[in-house]
Amino acid sequence: MRKGSNGWTCMPDAPDTPGPDPMCFDQNSGKWVDAWVHHKPPPAGSAGVMYMLEGGTDASNTDPYATKPTAENDWVKTGPHLMIVGSKEILAGHPSGPKPDTSVPYVMWAGTPYAHLMVPVKGT
Repeated sequence: MRKGSNGWTCMPDAPDTPGPDPMCFDQNSGKWVDAWVHHKPPPAGSAGVMYMLEGGTDASNTDPYATKPTAENDWVKTGPHLMIVGSKEILAGHPSGPKPDTSVPYVMWAGTPYAHLMVPVKGT
């Protein structure tokens, strides 16, 4: 992990997941990530932006702490995307089921304190 001088932090991969998942996040998202990693409530009213422009191949859509796919944890592969965290209001009206259409915005980890909006980024 490397902290930048512009308020963003980038990490090349999470070592406890089975595939590559580089991501970058702003300061507010950093507080959200810290809460998620340490199983604490995320800060309220503090929206943040994260991005994974390489996409992500290794996450459960329903279990924030899953580290490998199982028949019950709704593993999902997502292409390049942004994540909006820390805002319950932004989740309203977006699909939140266990098997999302990852080509449109959807709610990941719905029903948990770490629910967030996944927004696909399409190349030109």
